[in-house]
Amino acid sequence: MKKIIIISIALVSALIMGGCSEFEQINTNPDDTTIGNSGMLATGLLRSMTTCAGNGNNKNFVTDDFLSKYIAWTESSDIDLLFNKLNNASFSDIANLINATKMVEAAPTEELGYSYQGLAHFVRVMTFFNATMRVGDIPYSEAIKGEEGIYFPKYDTQKDVFLGMLDELDKADELFAKGADFSGDILYDGDCDMWRKACNVLQLKLLINLYKKTDDADVNLKARFANVLKRPIFESIDDNLQVVWSEKANQKFPYTREINSFTAYDQVSDFIINKLKSLNDYRLFAIANATPNAISAGADLAAWDSYNGVDPCQNSAAIQQATATGNVSGLNLRYEDKVGGEPTFFLSYQEMNFILAEAAARGLITGNAADYYKEGIRSSMQFTATHSKGWVPESREMTAEYIESYLASPEVVLASSLDAQIEQIIWQKYITTFLQTPYNGFFEYRRTGVPAIKIDPSSNKNDPSDKMPLRWMYPTAETSYNMENVSEAIKRQYNGSDDYMGVMWILK
Repeated sequence: MKKIIIISIALVSALIMGGCSEFEQINTNPDDTTIGNSGMLATGLLRSMTTCAGNGNNKNFVTDDFLSKYIAWTESSDIDLLFNKLNNASFSDIANLINATKMVEAAPTEELGYSYQGLAHFVRVMTFFNATMRVGDIPYSEAIKGEEGIYFPKYDTQKDVFLGMLDELDKADELFAKGADFSGDILYDGDCDMWRKACNVLQLKLLINLYKKTDDADVNLKARFANVLKRPIFESIDDNLQVVWSEKANQKFPYTREINSFTAYDQVSDFIINKLKSLNDYRLFAIANATPNAISAGADLAAWDSYNGVDPCQNSAAIQQATATGNVSGLNLRYEDKVGGEPTFFLSYQEMNFILAEAAARGLITGNAADYYKEGIRSSMQFTATHSKGWVPESREMTAEYIESYLASPEVVLASSLDAQIEQIIWQKYITTFLQTPYNGFFEYRRTGVPAIKIDPSSNKNDPSDKMPLRWMYPTAETSYNMENVSEAIKRQYNGSDDYMGVMWILK
């Protein structure tokens, strides 16, 4: 038997060694490039960046919305996703950043080199930001350096990661300012001016997450805000960093029925429906469908009572029972039947204005918090109105007149006290990012306590069961292969316990 195995191995080895050149010749497409160019690598990086953030196809498109309590889900096999239980994070998207280095190396001219360097910095920051927001300290300064012999990168403190990311965005703005429009860009068609805006808006997003570090001299928060606001930033919703879907193959809205068989399970949370009703907010009619009971009874689909949510914090049996009564709204059918969907934004003019409103309210920048707040709402409604036209009752369309009357309503006018202002600003940001900007609703809740998500200990699978989790645990691959460094990071941050309730630096 042993003799047969040895002969077999030798035979296979001989075939591989002797037939290698012929095999490669046969399996090489003479019409296809075998070397990645900068444009191709840019496309791959941007596709990865807009999916690794939590934006996959079919039901994966909405799983982050379970944690933010935008929707409930009635598929029993996924019920854990509803009840605040976080899995181990993954650093697989960080590994993709090796292509950012290759993209820069392959740049054909000096000017294009500036552009691709700027893009590399931007993609790096988006990727590292998503990672550090999940776990805390991460490999950063030594990440993606396997070719330099660093196979087990150290973990940088979250403070150092944020400072490094801010510096990278400063550099990216400079690079794009002297770069040339480039190929491979699926988001802004290679427009360096647009990328400058995106870099600066991303920096604003990082800075507002550091609001508790106002007195930290290294962070120098007010000065950083002031410097960014001297540069180009978004001027309208047309500037949003977003994926625009279409009816073409492989470009369809990820939740449309054509590529998604899970549309029967989505139910809109009473958490957001009740808030929209309390504000007389027409966005309700754009995000939710009338209840089955209202539809079957021929009720007025423009009536507020035709829409009803479900408590997403109940146990699975209670959610399914409530849904079975026919008195719970699913998502507006535009999410399921409109093949081109609505654009999915990752940075937006809408959110930028809410960031600036909060910064002004906290005294981090000069400017009128109420003006930024109103512009955030106005642009949010304009975006929703544009992409829901024909999918809402005609009397509930968000006209310019309606939007201005909404902004003037007592429930919406910005309050005088700081706590009330922050609650209003974050609530409006929460409404704006419904099915948008993955995990943003949860991160904002974790940062500010707004909205005040209800917690039911009888169904909450987090430990402790009376609280929401604060973080993901580190990837199992890291605890298996980079144990020394990850253990040091866990000890440094969380007293040696890698659990869901560890309080990371930005939250202290």
